[in-house]
Amino acid sequence: MSKRRSYSPQFKAEVVLEALKGEKSAAQICRERSISHDLLTRWRRQFLERAPQVFTDGASGSQQQVRIADLERLVGQLTMELELSKKISALLSSRYSKSGR
Repeated sequence: MSKRRSYSPQFKAEVVLEALKGEKSAAQICRERSISHDLLTRWRRQFLERAPQVFTDGASGSQQQVRIADLERLVGQLTMELELSKKISALLSSRYSKSGR
């Protein structure tokens, strides 16, 4: 069985940028880097699809962080309320059983 090779993100970026420059053919780059043409094509497609994300201002990320913080606070509050309800229920049930009813 052959083991799959794994490539670093830095290597992938270098190969794709080299291909996008157009100074060498894709076949030449693939031979020099010992990768398949299909792999280069997949990396180039992923690179171009994700390129606009580089220029986002990060606002959506910060909005997600705020949302996560709010949800974590809510989970904490609900956990405390649940624990308090359990304690009150146990206290009331013990008083009810002691009174003989």
